[in-house]
Amino acid sequence: IGTLALHAVLMIVSQFISLCYYFDADNIYHRGPGYLFSNLAHVNMLGGDVVLLIRYRNKFSDRIRPAFWNYIIAPLAAILIQAFFRDVQFIILATVAAAVYMSMVIMRDQMLKYEKQQAVTNRLSMELNMATAIQASQLPRLFPAFPNRPEFDVYASMKPAKEVGGDFYDFFLVDNDHIGLVMADVSGKGVPAALFMMVARVLIKAHLQNGESPAVALENVNNQLCESNEAELFVTVWTGVLEISTGKGVAANAGHEHPAIRRANGEYALQVYRHSPAVATMDGIPFREHSFQLNPGDSLFVNTDGVAEATNANNELFGNDRMLDALNVHPDAQPEEVLTNVMKGI
Repeated sequence: IGTLALHAVLMIVSQFISLCYYFDADNIYHRGPGYLFSNLAHVNMLGGDVVLLIRYRNKFSDRIRPAFWNYIIAPLAAILIQAFFRDVQFIILATVAAAVYMSMVIMRDQMLKYEKQQAVTNRLSMELNMATAIQASQLPRLFPAFPNRPEFDVYASMKPAKEVGGDFYDFFLVDNDHIGLVMADVSGKGVPAALFMMVARVLIKAHLQNGESPAVALENVNNQLCESNEAELFVTVWTGVLEISTGKGVAANAGHEHPAIRRANGEYALQVYRHSPAVATMDGIPFREHSFQLNPGDSLFVNTDGVAEATNANNELFGNDRMLDALNVHPDAQPEEVLTNVMKGI
């Protein structure tokens, strides 16, 4: 700032005593005896540029660094040439040309960085799309799921908050007269939750198909997941085993949302009871289970917290009341239509 102020003073003084420059009677420009002082501001600013370039040299790319040096050297060279050749005056031209060149190099450098970043983004997007497809392929998605079993029908859908997530569902025949049902939600989102979800799903299914009750299955899965859970993730789970011939079911709820049951010709209502802790929170803990009954014409709806916690533009939660309203728009509808009504409600 001091150098700029001195430069301004010299220019003003030159108007009166012809220190740095003057105009003759024909209005022709001439240098004054103190002409070199008029370059003080340029030299000072270029010196500051040199300091910055040396201090932050590792932060400049190989393309920008030479252009920056050119921006410094070109005006200095012009000043030296003008000192010996009084009729030559091109410091402004040299400075502008160097600045334009440096600007072009910087723009090109930023464009190359953008292209490189875009390539990485496209690759990650492709990988995430592939991960989404892989995750979706792990869940049952062909409906009707059991076309040769007219005694019951089942339908499920999942829409992750991100490309991949931790929510999952599963249903499978344990034997010819028992069907296993699972609805779960891994803490967190994204790839870590998706990986944890795939492990949890395989373990839960394996234990239930091995004939274990829901509570015993969750206890064993809990201990297995706690063995190597450095990410400290956990999973809330509702799982049940239903005897198809009698409608008798046994379920265990590990910190998950309450299910809703509709009795024949009735409406959906939440089945509220005491939870067990979420799976993978602490090893060695027991899980409680309870019995339930589904009679002909009854329906069971199980969801993750993504339904009740969905928010609108006003940041209002969808909530369980709205969920029940959506379920009861057409309560005796087929399972697929029931889920469609809930999605429309959201």
